Amino acid sequence: MQTVLIFAELTIRETQRRKVLWVALLLALGFLAIFGVGLSIIFRELARLGAGVDDIDFGLGALFSAALYMVNFLVIVMALLISVTAVSGEIDSHTIEALVTKPVRRWEVILGKWLGFAAILTVYTLLLVGGVMLLYRWQTGFIVSNVPAGLGLMLMQGLLVLSLTMLGGTRLSTLANGVLAFMMVGIAFIGGWVEQIGSLLQSETAVNIGIVTSLIMPTEILWRQALALLQPRVTSAAFAAGPFMVLSRPSDLMIGYAVAYTAVLLLLSLLAFSRRDL
Repeated sequence: MQTVLIFAELTIRETQRRKVLWVALLLALGFLAIFGVGLSIIFRELARLGAGVDDIDFGLGALFSAALYMVNFLVIVMALLISVTAVSGEIDSHTIEALVTKPVRRWEVILGKWLGFAAILTVYTLLLVGGVMLLYRWQTGFIVSNVPAGLGLMLMQGLLVLSLTMLGGTRLSTLANGVLAFMMVGIAFIGGWVEQIGSLLQSETAVNIGIVTSLIMPTEILWRQALALLQPRVTSAAFAAGPFMVLSRPSDLMIGYAVAYTAVLLLLSLLAFSRRDL
């Protein structure tokens, strides 16, 4: 286990050396600053226009949902960008050969890298999601419900994408790995929309298409469940919520499937790299 932790530390240091962490941190702070200023302006304008408490709560809740939607996208992109070259790039440059010739097991290299990236994603998610929630609570006084569960689901989505790119990196080139991850997320995204609209129109076929895509890539079910937990009032109003509606809410069984899916991807990446010829 000590070897795994050493590789995790080296992974974090390498990310720092490439200035990825500092750029991500600065942009995250910029995102939070814009959200905080915009939220303050809109809150004051709604109050000036004499809107009721319920209307203000709903309007600002929609803005809060939009911020979470963007944070969700940023977490996915962050997971993909920091890990897409972690294995395939080092194989192409033959850097990995210097590691596997040492008295370490191959799976320890992959697991260590995964843990390092997972630690970075955890801090990044806590910063963005926690920052958005704190700003919302501070500026408006409205309370966000189910914070630990919602935050955990958004982090799990990043870990799922991370596990996918780690597996892809053991067999594919960097470019092919990135394309695969982006397209899988895209498939899940459009499938989730088909399911939501199908639920609105009571189309069983459309709902089934969404379910199948969720089985192929379950990122969207984690996002929908997180949003439904954090913003139940906004997401249940179909036409008012727009892109934030959650009419077909994932079951606990599907959430469990997504967690198991992530674990299987990680396990397959450990096995695939252990058996790969270098």
